Amino acid sequence: MRITARVDYAVRAALELAAAAPGALTSEKIATAQGIPARFLQAILRDLQHARLVSSQRGREGGYRLALPASEISIARVMRVEQGFLADVHGQRPEDVDYPGAAASLGTVWVAARASYRRVLEQVTLADVVSGQLPEHVGELVQLEDAWRSFGDDAGR
Repeated sequence: MRITARVDYAVRAALELAAAAPGALTSEKIATAQGIPARFLQAILRDLQHARLVSSQRGREGGYRLALPASEISIARVMRVEQGFLADVHGQRPEDVDYPGAAASLGTVWVAARASYRRVLEQVTLADVVSGQLPEHVGELVQLEDAWRSFGDDAGR
């Protein structure tokens, strides 16, 4: 699993907006609160606006706010704005890859991995994260003995 800086920043910006709801925040306040480079954040906010997850208003009471309730926006939905598919194999959806010979079943493994990834990211909303009340199955996953451990030579990945 790889979370790009852009995806991480987009989710963190959306969480700041969720925490401020129903109020608005300036991009400067979001950038400062989350340590996101201002220019990078501007591009991310434009993407989120284009996806109709964020709205903006000019003027004294202006700023950015969520366009939907935080309870209706999953982490996956924000991620897809910045990266498209949650999981891909060389730019293709896992169900569209076809491998020969000994690797014939590998596509099934990629589909299963995506399903696991979705189970968390599509079922956790911005409201869940802001409130700290994560779904029960997420709590169960982080209680697994190896959940907080990295394996192999790719420490941290």
